[in-house]
Amino acid sequence: MNIRPATSDDAHDIALVHVRAWQQAYRGLMPQSVLDELSIAEREAGWARLLSETPRASQTIVVERDGRVAGWASYGEARDADAPGSGELWGIYAHPDAWSTGVGHALITAVEDALRSDGHETAYLWVLEGNTRAATFYERHGWASDGARKVDERPGLVLHELRQVKRLA
Repeated sequence: MNIRPATSDDAHDIALVHVRAWQQAYRGLMPQSVLDELSIAEREAGWARLLSETPRASQTIVVERDGRVAGWASYGEARDADAPGSGELWGIYAHPDAWSTGVGHALITAVEDALRSDGHETAYLWVLEGNTRAATFYERHGWASDGARKVDERPGLVLHELRQVKRLA
């Protein structure tokens, strides 16, 4: 496996992983119609814009396996007002074909190392309520719920999320 910074050339592959991971991981946790309507092309356009921004609020890395992008993660400064000085794992996804192959472990370890190198002693992430596969993955890597909850409202969708934190130092 090769982990490297994402570039705008990765926009399609990141979008493909993003959509396929959502469609598999969130089945039964959000309306199927929302999952069915996810567009790789729309996500690709968004990723292309984000990855060409300078400076960017977050960093994105990809992991390649057998020469193909198998997963990605974005991280940076905390976005929540009650977590100043913390780092945040903004998003982490592996293609369903790469689940349980070490891709997620490689990504989360790389993000933790990067946040630690950036001087963060703690970090947090948000996990969709009911996504026990992801919550268990994070717990195996030393992340734990701090009891914080939030509601993320999107067109036609209300997501309930739980915060997990980890001491990095």
